[in-house]
Amino acid sequence: MKNTETLPFWKEKSLEQMSTTEWESLCDGCGKCCLHKIEDEDTGEIAYTNVACRLLDSKSCRCSNYSKRIHFVKDCQVLNPKKVRRLNWLPSTCAYKIVAEGRDLPSWHPLISGTRDSVHKAGVSVKNKIVSEDHVKDLEDFVVDWIF
Repeated sequence: MKNTETLPFWKEKSLEQMSTTEWESLCDGCGKCCLHKIEDEDTGEIAYTNVACRLLDSKSCRCSNYSKRIHFVKDCQVLNPKKVRRLNWLPSTCAYKIVAEGRDLPSWHPLISGTRDSVHKAGVSVKNKIVSEDHVKDLEDFVVDWIF
C-alpha cells in the first residue's frame, strides 16, 4: 500500500527550493531579527539589545512597511538561504535557521499551531519586551540576555 501522506513543504524542500509564499510563511513573526545588535570588534561576540528597528510594530512583531523596508532602513538584512546559513546572530528559535539545520519546527510556530498568536503566547516573540530605536541614545544601556 502506498503512503499518500505528504510532508509539509519545510520538511520536503530546502530553503532554496521554497516559493516566495512558502519562504515568507516560514517566518514565525517573533521580531528578534529586527532588534539591534552590538558586535565586539575584537572578539566578534554579539550582544543583543531590546531596541527595535523603528519599523517594527511592537504589537504584531511584524515590519510596518515590509515591502519598502530597505528604502527606509539602509542596513536592514533581507534574509535569503545563503544569509541564513552564514549569519551568526540569528536566534536559535528562528524558523529559517531551524529548517536549515534540519530540525523540526516547534509547536508554537504558526505553521504548526495554525495561528500567528502562538509565538506570542509561548513568550518567544519580542512583544511587550522592546523599545523603539527612536527613544534610545546608547544601545549599550539596553543589552539583554533573553534573545535565545
